[in-house]
Amino acid sequence: MSKKKQKNNAPEKDKLNEYTHIPLAGEVVSQRITDALEINYMPYAMSVIMSRAIPEIDGFKPSHRKILYTMYKMGLLTGSRSKSANIVGRTMQLNPHGDAAIYETMVRLSRGYEALLHPYVDSKGNFGKSYSRDMQWAASRYTEAKLDPICSELFNDIDKDTVDFAPNYDNTMTEPTLLPVTFPSVLVNANIGIAVGMANSICSFNLTEVCDTTIALIKDEKHRVSDTLKAPDFSGGGQILYDREALEKIYKTGRGGVRVRSKYIFDKPNNCIDITEIPPTTTVEAIIDKVIRLVKSGSIREINDIRDETDKGGLKITIDLKRGTEPDKLMQKLFKNTTLEDVFSCNFNVLIGGNPQLLGVAPLLKEWIAFRTECVRRRVFFNLMKAKERLHLLKGLAKILLDIDKAVKIVRETVEESEVIPNLMIGFLIDETQAEYVAEIKLRHLNREYIIKRTQEIEKLKKEVGDMEDILNSRSRIKKIIIGELEAVSKKYNKPRRSEIVYVTDEPDEPGEPDIPDYPVVLFFTEQGYFKKITPQSLRMSGEHKLKEGDAILLETESSNNKELLFFTNQFQVYKSRASDFEDTKASLLGDFVASTLEMEQDETAVFMAVTEDYSGYMLFFFENGKVAKVDMSSFITKTNRKKLVKAYSDKSPIAAMIHIEEDCELVISSSSGRLLLFNTGSVSPKSTKSTAGVAVMTQRKGHRISGVRPYKPGEFAKPYRYKTKSLPAAGAFPSAEDKGEQISLE
Repeated sequence: MSKKKQKNNAPEKDKLNEYTHIPLAGEVVSQRITDALEINYMPYAMSVIMSRAIPEIDGFKPSHRKILYTMYKMGLLTGSRSKSANIVGRTMQLNPHGDAAIYETMVRLSRGYEALLHPYVDSKGNFGKSYSRDMQWAASRYTEAKLDPICSELFNDIDKDTVDFAPNYDNTMTEPTLLPVTFPSVLVNANIGIAVGMANSICSFNLTEVCDTTIALIKDEKHRVSDTLKAPDFSGGGQILYDREALEKIYKTGRGGVRVRSKYIFDKPNNCIDITEIPPTTTVEAIIDKVIRLVKSGSIREINDIRDETDKGGLKITIDLKRGTEPDKLMQKLFKNTTLEDVFSCNFNVLIGGNPQLLGVAPLLKEWIAFRTECVRRRVFFNLMKAKERLHLLKGLAKILLDIDKAVKIVRETVEESEVIPNLMIGFLIDETQAEYVAEIKLRHLNREYIIKRTQEIEKLKKEVGDMEDILNSRSRIKKIIIGELEAVSKKYNKPRRSEIVYVTDEPDEPGEPDIPDYPVVLFFTEQGYFKKITPQSLRMSGEHKLKEGDAILLETESSNNKELLFFTNQFQVYKSRASDFEDTKASLLGDFVASTLEMEQDETAVFMAVTEDYSGYMLFFFENGKVAKVDMSSFITKTNRKKLVKAYSDKSPIAAMIHIEEDCELVISSSSGRLLLFNTGSVSPKSTKSTAGVAVMTQRKGHRISGVRPYKPGEFAKPYRYKTKSLPAAGAFPSAEDKGEQISLE
């Protein structure tokens, strides 16, 4: 290298050394770990807690809110769907975390994914399924989406200063810090997240139950939540095993667990079990894998095959059984050893005013009520300011009505344009804002008709202003507004419960049943809910029955000690028991009070008893309005010995009578009007839904009702055809002269 080049490179080398020198580089420097955590780790932890994993009082995490608000600004609340890729791209203006993360978040909000009770995104295309880990969603360029109609409740009045707005990450636009939701969405849809040092897991509840509970808390702060909020409700359905203590703990502290069990159907012709609903904490693949491992290990020997038959009709896991397998006993084993029965762990962590708080249901709803109260107050104040501004302008316009020609003359004779406003202010004694409004009126509108129409709004606006000022000064009126909004949402978006509540009162530790001694007994059930089980020998040696004053025997039947008993109550529920669960007694004793023995709820009592062995036949429910419900007894099959089932029969009309029949027969229905109707139960189709309202059989005139039902005895009527009819419903007929005497003797 030449000397000239060496001279030229020397300064560059010195300059490079100057810039690359780092003080203390390569040396070990002591630093307090608390300082490192505070400087480096704490900002990250706070960012995850505040801006990612924990939802706020409106029920949304920031990522959810950004997607939904972007779709709202795109006009997707109405109209046709847009490509998901377009939505994802537009959302990146608010959420710069990459298209994959945004699209995955949108998928979980969609109807197709089936993770939410009330989805926020109306989707088209393959959005995967929440209950399958292998069923992946299609790419965003292939799917389409828009906002679901319920989103109108998220953005209602958002443009009326109901919530605060903040700049986005690059200060080019603003976004809402919260959404002014008109219902407690934080409890309506499930929300799970893991932050730093804390997590949240909020189960979903039925929308109507949440709204009813919120309304009750607004009216009475001491309202007991469990009276209106029965239990969680999951989008995948399943059976919730009701545990009052566990639910009360969740409602009170925000922590606890809910046991959820899969639903299944036994397909007898094909000797297989079809599982149609599973807990929200598991997947189809996880269940199948676990069952296969149990079969291979020899723990379960009753299964021939298991496969996933999920299709467009919904989830379905089919288990082929070996010959002679009892499906209920097998399912008890699977519930115990697989995630077909699982626990949903609740952790109600929510950001309140920027602070993470663990709240029970009542405190959480009260925080939402306070948030919604502020939204309503801000909306009313916004409308009030707009109304006052409009009223102020119209008052100025009203003054011109006195002399339109004068206004035109002032404008026309003013030399300089800048003097028009001051001259109008002087000429009509109005302020600058009013003068500006008057000066901007088009020439075609300077006529008396136009001005009169505008000024007619003044009285209306004065009333509106006074009304809005009264709302702002009245907490009770704001509460009424919130209650009205909740009632409207509940009515418009009401859906029946997806998850069935099962009241388990006695569940065996192990599958299988103990041997029950079987011997003949005579069963008695009284009108006031007392039960007696007496052996035939004891009954022959007994005298008259001992009954409470005013009580009478409602049912007497010969049976055996291992028969199952179904006690229907006045609260539309049914309790299952066995005759063997009651001690043998004597006719000289009152017997067992069923409500106490089966630990029924307060003010609940048994009103009818059905005895069965194989759940054959039908239950007939006769309602006072003339309708009859025929329910297949198999609908009341339960999986454990003592279990309570809600909605055992319809509550739409008062019950008049219940009858258990093994096969179709003829019955006589009597009305308070004195008419009788003879009909065959075969004319009514059986239903599998226990709470069916039934079909009309006997028409009732105003003020009359069904008063009784009894089996028909051949020869009871001289002319039976008088009381029969070719079609139902029918009014029946009054007893003939030949039948009246016999009728009186029967009563």
